[in-house]
Amino acid sequence: MTNEPILQADLTKLPSRNSQIDWLLLVCDGEGNVVVDETCPQSNVNSDWVFSQLKTLQPLPQAIQVFRPQAVGLLQRAADELGVSLETTRRTLALKSILQQRGVNIDLEQAPPQPLPENLWGDQWRFVSLSAGDVFEAFSGRPIPIQEMPASLNPLNFGIASNTPIPGILIYGGRQSMQLARWLWEVKPYGVTYIPTETGKSGGLVLESGLRDRWILATFEDEAVAKAAETYQQRFLASQGLHFLVIEPDESGMTTTAVWLLKRD
Repeated sequence: MTNEPILQADLTKLPSRNSQIDWLLLVCDGEGNVVVDETCPQSNVNSDWVFSQLKTLQPLPQAIQVFRPQAVGLLQRAADELGVSLETTRRTLALKSILQQRGVNIDLEQAPPQPLPENLWGDQWRFVSLSAGDVFEAFSGRPIPIQEMPASLNPLNFGIASNTPIPGILIYGGRQSMQLARWLWEVKPYGVTYIPTETGKSGGLVLESGLRDRWILATFEDEAVAKAAETYQQRFLASQGLHFLVIEPDESGMTTTAVWLLKRD
């Protein structure tokens, strides 16, 4: 077992000052402790400069997590030289919190949503919820083949009351249950967003994955479903963006194929 840390890093252009454009390299750990905080004129920003900053890290990290697509290239080259793995993930909560406090933009350009591959469509789906205090207990100790429930996303860590409903999406995948779960694992789910098309009547669910991919998970034209979707959204906001996604083969409740605990910014 390694004691090397997993760090979170961003490399981004700052607003120009006095006609000079600087870039910021900011690296922190999962607790928000900053370990690299350097700026550089745009003309000097390259992989050599990034490498020179990262090589001062002691010990070298096990991995560096990056959420901004534009930062991946230079950070990847520097990480390769250091022999450190680079992970692309939007789940860099500590880093984003620091950037927001400094007024640095963390919004990413969103790709247009793509249809979910037809061979992955489940049989049906529905909105569900669990109380914040029961989220981990509901899935612990069960033989779930694919499970991603980071301890860092425990609702109680965010000061959320244990009886607060955490919203979720439950998909009954039928024969495609495992195939859908494996596909989701590969694309790295980040969040499931409700998008109304006509309030109280129709809308859809969009799956956000990877750094900027979006997929149409479901659409509906039903007032009862629209009402449930509005409740989902209200709970989503009340839980600070925490929600979960569950895949089961059928309604028996006997088997769970996959579960993700998610948090959207």
